[in-house]
Amino acid sequence: MELYQVRAFVTVARLGHVTKAADALCLTQPAVTAQIKSLESSLGVALFDRSGGRLTLTRPGEKLLPHAEALLAAAGDLLGTARQMQGELSGRIDLGVPGESTDFLRLGPLAAGVQRDLPMVELHTHTSAVGQLLDQLRAGALAAALSISVNPPRDVQWQALRSVSYRVALPHALAVEMQRGGWRTLAGLPWVDGAVDSHIHLMLRALFEQQGLAPNVALRSEDTSALEAFVRAGSACALLREEVALPGVERGEWQVWGHARIDAQLYFSSTTERASDPLVVALHSVVRSVWN
Repeated sequence: MELYQVRAFVTVARLGHVTKAADALCLTQPAVTAQIKSLESSLGVALFDRSGGRLTLTRPGEKLLPHAEALLAAAGDLLGTARQMQGELSGRIDLGVPGESTDFLRLGPLAAGVQRDLPMVELHTHTSAVGQLLDQLRAGALAAALSISVNPPRDVQWQALRSVSYRVALPHALAVEMQRGGWRTLAGLPWVDGAVDSHIHLMLRALFEQQGLAPNVALRSEDTSALEAFVRAGSACALLREEVALPGVERGEWQVWGHARIDAQLYFSSTTERASDPLVVALHSVVRSVWN
């Protein structure tokens, strides 16, 4: 039994899909499948039920999953203790970040804090949709991640850094149509959405699902920090952070529909097995200092 086989088992169990696990582990699907089968052979039990075209944990798999997670956590503790014995921290930290402006995420001060407190550590940031970031975090491809959501992320350790609210921004030409309209009229207007699994996409979908509606998505932007440009140009409506939306109204760039507001949080997250890694602990300390 190898540790990488255990990690493959835990990743597939958490994500519920071999393809997603392969992407998170930066492996091919056949490689992940082979690792799972080798682990099953070593343990002498089937970990997954593959019948009916679905992949589900068997009863032995359900019972062994907590032990596998504990084993990965213990391996992380072992690595962390060894690094502490080596003296000054060094290495690389891979931090996932959502598609928001660097100023809002305070990446500049964060990088400066890492350079000041951890001069032998390289900070690498990876921008992706929140859902993908959390999958990569759970799979061990990221040491930590910043994410934005209405509810705390599941199956990871997290700390809320700040609250953030989103408002509905309307181009002036489209705002005329809303003078006598309601939610149904709003849903029918053209919208610019974020990537699937992005925080913008998840919040926009939830906003209209509460009304039994779906927005008319005319545009989709991978860069959710640039949605305001589409509203300013009159192309579409968008969810914008309140500190972006309200000053835009004062400058006469767009209008805000006052009947909708989404309150969310910015979270710093790491997995249980990585939370005690000295590099992650040190990064968390810098994050806390940056966000007071």
